[in-house]
Amino acid sequence: MEEHMENSRREFMKKMGSASLAAVATSIPAASFLSSCSSTPTINSKADTVILLWMAGGMAHTETFDPKAYAPYEKGMESKRVLSSFPKVPTVVDGLDFSKGLESIGSVMDRGAIIRSYKSADLGHILHTRHQYHWHTCYEPPQSVQAPHIGAWIAKELGPVNPVIPPFIAMGQRFTVGEGEELKAFHSAGFLGSEYGPFLIPDPSSGLDSVRPPQGMSAKRFEARYKLYTELANKSAIMEQGSDYQRESLIRSMEQSYRLLNSPESQVFDLTQESKEKYAIYNTGRFGLGCLTAKRLAMNGARFVSVSTEYEPFLGWDTHENGHTRIVKMKELIDGPIAQLVKDLDESGHLDRTLIVLASEFSRDALLEGRPGKKVKDQVDQPDIIQGEKFYGMHRHFTDGSSILLWGGGIKKGLVYGKTADERPCSSIENTVVIDQVHQSIYHALGIHPETNYVIEGRPFYTTPDGQGKPILDLFA
Repeated sequence: MEEHMENSRREFMKKMGSASLAAVATSIPAASFLSSCSSTPTINSKADTVILLWMAGGMAHTETFDPKAYAPYEKGMESKRVLSSFPKVPTVVDGLDFSKGLESIGSVMDRGAIIRSYKSADLGHILHTRHQYHWHTCYEPPQSVQAPHIGAWIAKELGPVNPVIPPFIAMGQRFTVGEGEELKAFHSAGFLGSEYGPFLIPDPSSGLDSVRPPQGMSAKRFEARYKLYTELANKSAIMEQGSDYQRESLIRSMEQSYRLLNSPESQVFDLTQESKEKYAIYNTGRFGLGCLTAKRLAMNGARFVSVSTEYEPFLGWDTHENGHTRIVKMKELIDGPIAQLVKDLDESGHLDRTLIVLASEFSRDALLEGRPGKKVKDQVDQPDIIQGEKFYGMHRHFTDGSSILLWGGGIKKGLVYGKTADERPCSSIENTVVIDQVHQSIYHALGIHPETNYVIEGRPFYTTPDGQGKPILDLFA
């Protein structure tokens, strides 16, 4: 029993703040410390909260929100015929079609916008976690200092809406899967300090467990453990290479988690408070329940919430084989919960001040790996003639065009921005969007100035590289 209690204690302490002491220490470069912030004027905000719906693994735009010519499966068909393996279906917006299986999301597009021309960076040989690091931080890895996640920037610049609710919450991604350490690299506040890092909830269905002492541990014993942990954080040799700023930030993150543990606000993670009918709509799995939790958090003072379909190699959107059948399942996972999230926030009056962003690290194509003129080594075989459904669908990584959806936060309603070619390669051909524009558009909605930066190791580190990113003002009403 004592051994079980000790293991439970360790697991809970990992949730205190954004990470354990060891994880925090390894996330902070020894020579890095925050020294100053450039003074920048504020701009009018259009949103208070951001919800990022992360389609981890590479969501094919031609199979989801930007369908092309439909080629139904036939044994013996040519691979080059396959642009979309789903027929088009109309959305509520005139002239805007999605692919079959996304009818629910299509029904709420009159409350949002779509970017159809996002182009991922050319990072050489394609590795999912490198592109995810780039999307979430706006910086290409590796960096001499650890770049903060966009959620950490927002938490730092704006602070919490509700002082008890962690300003940055990340749900749905485990770090015990393939490339787990690489995934950890961008789930961090980096040099900004642990108090701005993510409160991690791998499984939203058990989110309430994240804000409770381990089962079997008395309140008195937990209090003693917490005090001991705080003392260790103050004087631990683990933190000797970090700055006083980072040590103090770690302690504040622990205090914040402890406040949540003892507050009525912790009930925001209790999904049993939802009606059975509403719960059933969201209950498609961990992602769907993450959307339900995100709704409750947005209504109760969260600042930045991410919900991931989870990246695990060769699963989820990482459709290296059986692309068509796998995407059928992914659509069932996301379609109802995302649409219900938009409707619930709209009906409660929260959508106007909540910016919802749906995105993925890159897209997919049946034939081309990379992009035209920048082709990289193929990572999957695709026969010229398809003799089995295993090869029907999108298998290879494509970085030259993909879709991003947005709702709320001052975004124009019913807007279609950008365009990709109707024939292969289905690349961005109009109003191409890159990652620093995406980040600055999110910051613009929140009122964070594009020149915001901190001086790290004697040089300014901006929210987007060199402070050159510009928001896409045409997205906003």
